[in-house]
Amino acid sequence: MPERNFRIRVELVCTCKTEQLVGDMLCFIHHEEEEQRRNLGPSLLQTVCTGSYLDVQKTACRFHQLVKACWLVLPHSRRWRLTMLPCDRSCKFKMARAEEEIIIEIMLGVQQGDSDIFMSSQASEALFTPSTTWTLSCAVAEAKFFERMARRAPDGSFHLRCLQLCARILVGTCFSEYTLKTVVMHLLNTTPLSGWHRTRFLLRLDDIMRYLRHCLEEKRLDHFFFGNEKIPEVVLPPALQRAEPFNLFQHLAQDPDAQAQAMREFTDMQDRLTRMLANDN
Repeated sequence: MPERNFRIRVELVCTCKTEQLVGDMLCFIHHEEEEQRRNLGPSLLQTVCTGSYLDVQKTACRFHQLVKACWLVLPHSRRWRLTMLPCDRSCKFKMARAEEEIIIEIMLGVQQGDSDIFMSSQASEALFTPSTTWTLSCAVAEAKFFERMARRAPDGSFHLRCLQLCARILVGTCFSEYTLKTVVMHLLNTTPLSGWHRTRFLLRLDDIMRYLRHCLEEKRLDHFFFGNEKIPEVVLPPALQRAEPFNLFQHLAQDPDAQAQAMREFTDMQDRLTRMLANDN
């Protein structure tokens, strides 16, 4: 399995050729340090790095500063009031006018090569995430996958409705929305899209629940992107394509009590779904 937590090493490169084309730009390697300090202040490495590694908290702080500075010249600043909110690993702020408020949080990401996989500023599942640790994110790849399915799906397709309805029955259980999303992605990738028409809505809901039950019994649910080479239009790094499938239910294989609890909660979910469908009718 590829590593899911990363440190991103930052190295200075010569920008002399770019300097010749752009003009007012200093090369970090070939200009005297004093000249850089006089023109630019602290170096980029000092601003966003700890040692040679990109620092999530420093980068978020710098992004915070840039948003605040840019806001003053935007037309929206005349109608909205901007309040920057504290957050270590993202840029979070509130926009307000009259009685209306909008909270916006921007996660930072570094693209892995030319792929749809990113290293994200989001904290890992560990109790403590070092500031130089970035976590693997498949959010862009997932969005691209669902966009492709939406383009290819016939009119009246209900695959997103299935996902939304099933998400409602997860509340109060040990199952995450990501678990359910993984199940739906596997089924979308193996079931003809014509089978997701609204006339087969109940059949696909039954498929989702059957697939999840089988995974619970086998104590195995493979991550959709790890080791999966059959995902058209989604670009994965070679290491991720060649990786052994990663089991999202590994904890159930290691803990019989956790698996028993998950099976009980799955039965409750089935009952909840049945009642929900009966009420909707």
